[in-house]
Amino acid sequence: MPQLPDSMLGLLARYDREAERTARVGMLLPWANQVVETELPLLGLRHTVFHHARLVPASRTTAVDDSFWHGLREAAAGAMDSMRHLPLDLTLLACTSAGFSGGPPLPPGVVTAFDALIETLRAGGASRVVLATPYPQEVTDAEAASLEEAGIQVTDQVCLGMTDGYPDVTSENIHAMFHRLSPCSVRAADAAVLSCTGWHTLRLLPELEREFGIPVLSSNVAMALHAARPVIGATP
Repeated sequence: MPQLPDSMLGLLARYDREAERTARVGMLLPWANQVVETELPLLGLRHTVFHHARLVPASRTTAVDDSFWHGLREAAAGAMDSMRHLPLDLTLLACTSAGFSGGPPLPPGVVTAFDALIETLRAGGASRVVLATPYPQEVTDAEAASLEEAGIQVTDQVCLGMTDGYPDVTSENIHAMFHRLSPCSVRAADAAVLSCTGWHTLRLLPELEREFGIPVLSSNVAMALHAARPVIGATP
């Protein structure tokens, strides 16, 4: 069975080196998300191009709740239409919580950040994870339950209890949250998941992997891996 490598960014770099062609990816962004467009260019991918379209929920809200998630899903068709003249290989909804919170169906072929997390973990044979989120407890519980339904055991979970303001989460906040995880649960896990596309986690991944001794996968890196993997038909 394949295993996740020690470095998720290293795996992504390998995919990019071995790519046989350029992949074009439509990114459907929640209207207030500023982190996806900040982190993806820092990955330095030469063979993946991201085209962005904004999703504006009818409620004009930014805090995670049903009106926000459902509004993003309802806005997806119009955002896809704005990119219909682009030769896209894949369309990603760059919101993790919209992938497990229910709501109106998405247009055919749209993959959520949560789907990308699941598929990356499965491709690497990861069946046990620790989960860290900025979300409220009930949203984190819902994600843990959805991971379990997908066959991925959550050995421990932590959250910041926030409904909004995720770009303001500091590295210190994330480190402190990780240290609330049970050491036994971390040792039993195949990977750690930093869920949410809207908080800055990219620069922390190598440091957390060294400190905790397991691969650390963020939502944004999972989307990039999901986009790059089909180009070379690879598995970890």
